[in-house]
Amino acid sequence: MTLRAFQRAGWIGVFPPLTWLAEYRLSWLRYDTIAGVTLAAYAIPVSLAYAGLAGLPPQVGIYGYLLGGLGYALMGSSRQLAVGPTSAISLMIASSVGALAGGDAMRFAQIASLSAFAVALLCLIAWLFKLSVLVRLVSDSILVGFKAGAGLTIIMSQLPNLFGVAGGGHNFVDRAIRLAGQIGNINPLVLAIGIAAVVLLLLGERFLTGRPVGLMVLALSILMATLLGLPAMGVPVTGKIPPGLPAFEVPTFGMLDFQELFPIAAGCLLLAYIEGVSAARSFAAKHGYSIDVRQEFLGFGAANLAVAFGHGYPVAGGLSQSAVNDTAGARTPLALLFCSLTLALCLLFFTELLTNLPRAVLAGVVIAAVYRLVDVRALLRMWAVSRIDFYAAAIALVSVLLLGILQGVLLAALASILLLLIRASRPNIAFLGRIPGSGRYSDSIRHEGVTPLVGVVAFRPEASLLYINAETILEAVLEKLRMVSDVRLVACDLSASPYIDLAGARMLLDLYDELASRRITFCIVGAHAQLRELLRAEGLAEKTDSSEWLRTLDSVLREGNVSERSGLRDERPPG
Repeated sequence: MTLRAFQRAGWIGVFPPLTWLAEYRLSWLRYDTIAGVTLAAYAIPVSLAYAGLAGLPPQVGIYGYLLGGLGYALMGSSRQLAVGPTSAISLMIASSVGALAGGDAMRFAQIASLSAFAVALLCLIAWLFKLSVLVRLVSDSILVGFKAGAGLTIIMSQLPNLFGVAGGGHNFVDRAIRLAGQIGNINPLVLAIGIAAVVLLLLGERFLTGRPVGLMVLALSILMATLLGLPAMGVPVTGKIPPGLPAFEVPTFGMLDFQELFPIAAGCLLLAYIEGVSAARSFAAKHGYSIDVRQEFLGFGAANLAVAFGHGYPVAGGLSQSAVNDTAGARTPLALLFCSLTLALCLLFFTELLTNLPRAVLAGVVIAAVYRLVDVRALLRMWAVSRIDFYAAAIALVSVLLLGILQGVLLAALASILLLLIRASRPNIAFLGRIPGSGRYSDSIRHEGVTPLVGVVAFRPEASLLYINAETILEAVLEKLRMVSDVRLVACDLSASPYIDLAGARMLLDLYDELASRRITFCIVGAHAQLRELLRAEGLAEKTDSSEWLRTLDSVLREGNVSERSGLRDERPPG
């Protein structure tokens, strides 16, 4: 089938390689090759560290990059996004799957692979039903708080490996208490190795940008551990890593009930989609192309399906690994294929070199990778600019620290929806005054210099009129009437209200009835088409002058001697 035939069949969007391969230039091959090898050099230390964070054998992390990259390259719409294990998902798997596995390492690995399959299935469902809009309900402020909580939790989980103690615990507070009780057992040699690794990684990040610093630190630590005999001195190391490529196998179904598996898969999908799409959008904007947010469900679904059949655990697109891929010069997803090929060669021929890798170094890799998640500057800015956004971030942060990653991300999503409803229930209601020398009106509270309307209360709800805010608007108008005497006219300006529901229309009816009992005229102006249809259906055309609904507040006040009754004078200059 030719490219044109694929276009007629509508398969171009569903299978993105048909687009970027048709545009591929031979000169890009060099850049994609270098980017793929560079990404693999970054992926090896990070994937080993994240697999340990997830509670799985180290090679499983490499499987995630190898297979996840292949799957995403086939179905993803971003040309720079790199897919593999992430810190938040790794910790989520460790905490949630560990509780279900009951200490059985084989069952743990099987449930982790089954989770990846469930994520792939949810991705397909989300793609079919176009659910990308649901993920947008998680606000940026919630995401900042969640990332900070996840970063602190992950760092706390790695401190025992950095200190050479047993650690333990189920959440941040529990881990901190147990770690404090084990301070006297710190292994100075292990601590020195871990701190040295963190310092070298941070210095390399600052002064050797774009270089595989993590791989260099790993190579140096392995060399030192081997030459100095650190394993014999009690320094924990990774041990022997089985050579060879992952064996493909269908995940074991029926191990968990749906209600046990769904929260894990839903949490992983939420994290994967939010972080992945955010990173993909930033690189698409940088390089001047667009991504299909719906198609990303298929990209992440294909990545997790490949990982599920290769004994891996859920993967996602991440900003840090994608930045490495982009900085190294990736032009297309072909870079992910070269990365997978490089990792496959490492699994076949070089796993023996990783035997003496100190675990404290892997802990340092994790800490150096996630400390940026704790964005104190963003939290302080929220406190100064928008307290409600700060409180949203604080809810997400505290929920992750106290409840864990899985419960934290689900509670953060719920909190985001609730805050959206709270904001919608408290719209700004502008009580209008006239701007001198013009026919325009502005909020008399927020803007100085506007002329009060005598005998008239004009208000403009600056939001849609919905069931969640209708009562608030009615109470605000009635409260204003109690503060103003000799009111003869109340005007409702709906020019800033794009939508109205039945509760909003009935609120206007209730307001009309209340004003009629006080012998006060009520009019509606600036109503859009959809609003006029519902207002007419609810009977407001019989109670107010529907010819005024289309007009501006100024034109209504100035005609029919309304201006005289309200004490208005035309202050605009003639001509």
